[in-house]
Amino acid sequence: MGEAADKLMALVADPQRFSFSAEELRETQVAALDERFQERKDRIKLLSLRARDAGIEKIESIADVVPLLFPHTAYKSYPESFLMEERWDKLTKWLGTISPYPIEGLDLEGVEGIDDWIERLAALGHFISCSSGTTGKSAMLIASQKDMDWSKIDTVNVFAWGSGVVPAQDRVIVGCAPVATVPKNATIAQAQYEAFADPSAPRWHYPVPPITVGSLTSMVVMRKKIAEGTARPDEIAAFEETSAARAKAVADAIPATAQFIIENRHRKLQLSGLWSGLWQVAKAVRDAGYGRADFDPDNSIYVGGGLKRAQLPDDYQEYVFDTFNIPEDRHFQNYSMQELNSGMPKCREGGRYHVPPWIVPVLLDKSGDNALDHTSGEMEGRAAFFDLSLDGRWGGVITGDKISLDYSPCKCGNHGPSIRDNIVRYADLEGDDKIGCAGTVDAYVRGVA
Repeated sequence: MGEAADKLMALVADPQRFSFSAEELRETQVAALDERFQERKDRIKLLSLRARDAGIEKIESIADVVPLLFPHTAYKSYPESFLMEERWDKLTKWLGTISPYPIEGLDLEGVEGIDDWIERLAALGHFISCSSGTTGKSAMLIASQKDMDWSKIDTVNVFAWGSGVVPAQDRVIVGCAPVATVPKNATIAQAQYEAFADPSAPRWHYPVPPITVGSLTSMVVMRKKIAEGTARPDEIAAFEETSAARAKAVADAIPATAQFIIENRHRKLQLSGLWSGLWQVAKAVRDAGYGRADFDPDNSIYVGGGLKRAQLPDDYQEYVFDTFNIPEDRHFQNYSMQELNSGMPKCREGGRYHVPPWIVPVLLDKSGDNALDHTSGEMEGRAAFFDLSLDGRWGGVITGDKISLDYSPCKCGNHGPSIRDNIVRYADLEGDDKIGCAGTVDAYVRGVA
C-alpha cells in the first residue's frame, strides 16, 4: 500500500496507537494520502474524474484531499432501474466506476436475484456490503479480501481496547438484534467469536431469518413501487405477509433470547445489539424475576448505533447495565460506518471516540465542499474521513454526520484526535441533507455506467 500507509497501519495492535497527536501524525498521513492517490488515480474511474476536474496531481496537505473525497451517496448512485429490472450487467459496470480492480470473468447467465449476483462476485474476490437503505436506496460498497482480513484484526483490537476485555475465549456471546448478513458483518462476527467466545459453551443463534442484501433491496424496491402506485396486488399481499412474519419473528426472539441468557446466567456473558433490543430483552429478564445479583460481575456489552428513533425510558442505559450486572469499564461503543473499514472505539475515562492513526479525519463545512481551518482544540462540522486501510475501494468519504472533533488530549491520557459523543445526522437535524458535490458525482457515475 505504500511505505507511509504501511507505517501507520502497522500500529493496529499497538496499545499506544491513540497516543500520537494530530501534529505528530500529519506529515506521515499526508505522505500516505499521496501514496494512495498515486496508486489509485488511474485505476478508479470516479477518482480520475474528480482529480481531473479539481486539477489535482499531488496531495501536499490534508486539505488537498477534500475535492477527492466521495460523498457517501456515491455508493448509491446507481439508477434504481438496474435493480428493479435486474440489469446485472449494468450494475456490474456501475461497480467498475468505484472499484480499483477490474471486475472480469463474472458469469451473469441465469442470475437468480441480487444475493446470487453478490455470491458470484464474492467467488471472484469482490465482496459487496450494503447499508440498511430502509428509507431509500441501499449503498453498495465493494471490498477486497484484504479488507476482509483487516476487519478481522481491527474488530478484535478495537473491542479489546475500548472494553478492557481480554480475548481469552471465555465468554458466551449473545446477540440481541438481527444483523444484516453482508460479508463485512459476517467477517466481524466470526472474528469476535473466535477471539472472545468460549468454544465449549452453548452458541446463540438469534431466531430471526437472516437479513440478506437481497431482502434489504427487495424491501426498498417494493416500497418504491407502492409509493409510485406500480405494485401489483399480489406483490403487495406477499410483501405484507413477509413483513408480518418477520415482525412476529422479531417479537418472539425477545423472550427466547431472555430465556437463553437466564439459562446461562452463571457464565461470563458478552451481549451485543441496539439499545431498543437490549432494553426489551432486559425487561423480559426482569419480568422473569432475574436481575443484577444473578449475573457474573465481569459481563460486557457491545452497543451498536444510537436509539434509531426508538422510544425508551430516560434511564434505559442504566436499566440494561443494572439488569445484566455490566460494570462501567465493560461497556463498549464504537463509531464507524459501512463506508469505512475501521472502527473508532469510545474510551472509558473520557467518553470520546478515538480516531486511529490510519484514519485521517477531515472537518468540513456544512456543504462538504471546504475544509475548516482546524489545527488545534475542538471544532464542530461535517465529518469526512480517509481510511488508509481500505483496499477494495477509495478510502475517502464525506459523511452525513455532524461531529465535534478535538485535537486536544483526552481525559483518558491519549493525545490523538477524538470525537465527542454528540454525533448527529444532518438529515435528522434538518429533514434533508445536501452535500455540495453529490449531484456532480452522481452525474459522473451515471455517465460512465
